[in-house]
Amino acid sequence: MTNKVVVTGRSLISPLGSKVKEAYNRLHSYNNCVSYQKELEKYENLNTCLAARIDNFVIPEYFDRKTKRTMGNVAIMAVATAKEALIDANLLENEIISNGQTGVSYGSSSGSMDAILDFYSMCTDNKVKSLNSGSYIKMMPQTTAVNISLFFKTQGRLVTTSTACTSGSMGIGYAYELIKNGVQTVMIAGGAEEFHPVQAGVFDTLYATSIKNDTPNLTPAPFDKDRDGLVIGEGAGTLILEEYNHAIARGAKIYAEIVGFATNTDGTHITNPNSDAMTILMKEALKSANLKPEDISYINAHGTGTKQGDIAESIATYNVFGSKCPISSIKGYTGHTLGACGAIESILTIEMMRNRWFCPTLNLNNPDKECAQLDYIMHTGREIDAKYAMTNNFAFGGINTSIILKLVR
Repeated sequence: MTNKVVVTGRSLISPLGSKVKEAYNRLHSYNNCVSYQKELEKYENLNTCLAARIDNFVIPEYFDRKTKRTMGNVAIMAVATAKEALIDANLLENEIISNGQTGVSYGSSSGSMDAILDFYSMCTDNKVKSLNSGSYIKMMPQTTAVNISLFFKTQGRLVTTSTACTSGSMGIGYAYELIKNGVQTVMIAGGAEEFHPVQAGVFDTLYATSIKNDTPNLTPAPFDKDRDGLVIGEGAGTLILEEYNHAIARGAKIYAEIVGFATNTDGTHITNPNSDAMTILMKEALKSANLKPEDISYINAHGTGTKQGDIAESIATYNVFGSKCPISSIKGYTGHTLGACGAIESILTIEMMRNRWFCPTLNLNNPDKECAQLDYIMHTGREIDAKYAMTNNFAFGGINTSIILKLVR
């Protein structure tokens, strides 16, 4: 017998806002969060000067100097959203957090880049000048999960998901499996990413970034024929997952149920996506949820705005769902928040399900003919009474994830 897994708490920090309601409400404005970043001008041969930054997050006072000694910005955002999510779930002071029944499943694409550069400077300058006892903890790819565990004194399983753009969704999926299989009762799950110019450089060298520097409001444009690449974003998203009977027994508010999860790998190319593997992924997610394609009322696309990524994803989606299921990408608003996107998008998908309103893909005006003919939500939001929704993410290394959410009222 397997356990039902429900979402009882959620919190985010995103370019859209640092509260779930605030971020959801801003989706109705149909304006993106992308802006020109003057600081990127100094990097010779860097083509993009765009990013979707967080501008309204203030580091809480409880992050004192000692606490921040092992935290870069990515860990600070992870811990801050974890605390708010635990408060939302009414579990912050509950003994279950530290008695071994609660685990952490969390990730980011990397640790804090500034800490990584501190170590790099030791090699280039032959001096140990910026390092201290917390430098490695800030730098290591598991910094988000470890700092959450230390801050809340959890003693359950620790799963670190540094899987690039699927870090957040993988964190949620593995947390779901641990509760489903009776290993843990509660899981703190999600992903985070801090902005750094190096991230822009990573995708710029692959010619995958948007260079519409003079018109930041027009990019990214997922699935549109005039799209020219992704825009880097930043943020964090944390969900509290809980075994259903435990949540009911303590009278918890339940936002949604996770009923399906699948992950696989392309096994073909390190950066070029494989639509066949994506197709298998979505079918496996449906199988794990014991659902048919027609049961899904909305698909939250990965939809980055890259040439090959959008084509492969749309073809795979068509292979499974045909052209009938409404689909949109939140990245038109937030840019690509990398390790955080799966968590932020899951939270916003749940909120859209609860409000029966689903955002359009911004800047999608003329779907690319090379993309499959899907039911793209365009221009304005759409009212949908969705019982089930799927949210998909795909990452470098051919790492794919699919989560199926069920609305609980």
